[in-house]
Amino acid sequence: MKNSEIKFSINLDDKNLPKSIQWDASDKEEEGFETTKSISLNVWDNLNQSTLRIDLWTEDMSVVEMKRFYIDILGGMGQTILNSTGDEYISEEIKTLCDRLVTHVNEENKKTLK
Repeated sequence: MKNSEIKFSINLDDKNLPKSIQWDASDKEEEGFETTKSISLNVWDNLNQSTLRIDLWTEDMSVVEMKRFYIDILGGMGQTILNSTGDEYISEEIKTLCDRLVTHVNEENKKTLK
């Protein structure tokens, strides 16, 4: 049996806000920690039948990057639902929502560039 590890290292400022976030994984192609601006971790708490969430981001992550990050997360969830349950309806609904959100963010960006 294979064992795989994912590690996060969070450097906090004096207000306990993330200054820098680094991650590493034993199955990653490149060895060593890599810098990122945000992580979103969801864990199913089987005992309480609920989801535990950890969302962290650094102050240098832009609003546009944050919106794209969460749209990508939603899209990935839609694909995971399809792969794991075969539920095409939920997968398509999530994809449709993501398409609308991408359009919205793109329109917002056009307005701010003018």
